[in-house]
Amino acid sequence: MPIEIKNSSSQPLQIDSGGRLLHFLAIEGLDRQRLLQLLDSAAQFISSDTNVRKSQGSLLAGHTVVNLFFEDSTRTRTTFEIAGKRLGASVINLNTSRLSTRKGETVLDTVRTLEAMDADIFVVRDNSSGTAHLIARHVPPHVHIINAGDGRHAHPTQAMLDMFTIRAHKGDISKLRFAIVGDILHSRVARSQIAALQILGAKEIRVVAPATLLPTEIERLGVTALTDIDKGLEGVDVIMMLRLQLERMEGQLIPSSQEYFRCYGLNQDRLNRAAPDAVVMHPGPMNRGLEIASDVADSDRSLVLSQVTNGIAVRMAVLYLVNGGNADEMNA
Repeated sequence: MPIEIKNSSSQPLQIDSGGRLLHFLAIEGLDRQRLLQLLDSAAQFISSDTNVRKSQGSLLAGHTVVNLFFEDSTRTRTTFEIAGKRLGASVINLNTSRLSTRKGETVLDTVRTLEAMDADIFVVRDNSSGTAHLIARHVPPHVHIINAGDGRHAHPTQAMLDMFTIRAHKGDISKLRFAIVGDILHSRVARSQIAALQILGAKEIRVVAPATLLPTEIERLGVTALTDIDKGLEGVDVIMMLRLQLERMEGQLIPSSQEYFRCYGLNQDRLNRAAPDAVVMHPGPMNRGLEIASDVADSDRSLVLSQVTNGIAVRMAVLYLVNGGNADEMNA
């Protein structure tokens, strides 16, 4: 059955007794101050200054980051790898097709085995919801878990790199109107984006999709749900497109790819309905001609490549902060 969007707090798992970020599992349960701290920390990691980069290169020296990806990824895994290495950590990318979980070992036993090898930060991605949370409940306090996407539930680092990109290009999020367009039903990205935008006080959040791709409880989150994309894009400042997740669909939820693009694909005419300086985002991978037209994806109003670049800085900040880092001391 489809997983509905529900408000749930991960704060007891994510925050230690001293108020520090222990794990990064979901946006829910975090407050505005903590999200801003993460964004401000990420801003410090974007620097071309050689001395600054050199000082950052020892922040996680002696630590081991394990990318434990049970679901395929290019952008998320690669940017986490680059982020860990830039901070001076040892980074291990595990080939999950060769893990002992394929032989019947539990995920927890796999993590405990890696802990015994002094791995202390795990970046976890799985096609089942809740895997990162499960692991976080069973690791000792010196081990930190980061959710790199779990089923339809959450993708918190993607949401934060999106917030970082928006703030860098458009300024104060509380003054902006947003439209999230596409496969809302199956999108962990949309769930995390909505949570982050609400915490940061977005002026308006619209979600736009066919009725078959809208969760039944979507409006309980305080967003405006629309099935008319032309109405949904009218006057918005930021358009956040989503990938159509055909692999997660049960049954025929769209008539055809061609019909979906005709009714919900972002083309130049539809972009013109938004504010004159509106920007376009997409978490990737993009399906050109299905979710978005190539001329829009490659236009100067597209922030898609900026999202990828900013993902490194945001994930550096997450790795640093869950390990007890203090943003104020970063470049001291």
